Amino acid sequence: MDPIFERLVELARSVDASHPAEAEAELARLLPVDGEEARAIGARLAELITAGEVAERGELPVKYGRVAKASDATCGFSIDVVHMSGPGPHHRHPQGEIDFCFALDGSPTFDGRGPGWLVYGPDSQHVPTVAGGEMGIVYLLPQGAIEFTGA
Repeated sequence: MDPIFERLVELARSVDASHPAEAEAELARLLPVDGEEARAIGARLAELITAGEVAERGELPVKYGRVAKASDATCGFSIDVVHMSGPGPHHRHPQGEIDFCFALDGSPTFDGRGPGWLVYGPDSQHVPTVAGGEMGIVYLLPQGAIEFTGA
């Protein structure tokens, strides 16, 4: 597993997804999206996507792939990378979701928000949607818990 994923998991485990606003603020403090480390992580993720090493399944508007299942090695998080340019499938986060979002092309937003951290609390749900370009998103799911609703 690439060290960037270890770093993102380390950060995610330091926050409580049941308090999304506080978690986002803390993650933004620890790894600001406009900082050198976040830019390096985004660049590495873009390389991995371009090389087909992550987000290797499907076609735009949603390409996706699992980096790791939830395990002790991932501090209980599953790690998925998604390359998006439009809407994805409606789903629910039984235990929350922590996302690191980075621009790949254009001026994308994910669920109306620009690049950076986005945290959804337990039992939240949405149709994940990218607009204005292409975005890469690292999804960190506690215990890998996600329910695709088909809605």
